[in-house]
Amino acid sequence: MASRKEYLDYIMEQLSQADEVSYRPMMGEYVVYYRGKVIGGVYDDRFLVKKTKSARELLPDAQTALPYEGGKEMLLVDQLEDRALLHDLLNALDADLPALRKR
Repeated sequence: MASRKEYLDYIMEQLSQADEVSYRPMMGEYVVYYRGKVIGGVYDDRFLVKKTKSARELLPDAQTALPYEGGKEMLLVDQLEDRALLHDLLNALDADLPALRKR
C-alpha cells in the first residue's frame, strides 16, 4: 500500500519547526531528509525513523517496524502531536548519523 500525500503533508507540517527538512518520493513512499541526511520516511502511512541510540532514548516505548519487506527495522513515531519532541528527535538523529560525504 502506498502512502497518501495528505499523510506526508501532515508529517511535514509537524516537522516544520526544524529547518532543512525535505522529502523525496520513492516507489510510492517518501524518504525524509534532515540537513541532507536520510533520517527515515513515510511508509504505508507510518512515520518511521532510523533506530539510533539517541532516537531510542527519546522514544523509549516506540515500537519497531519494517518500512518494507526486506528493509531494516526502524522506530515507529507515534507521538506526532509533540512538535518539540519531533524537533529534538531530528537533532538527535542528525548528531547520531555520519556526516555527509563531499562529492
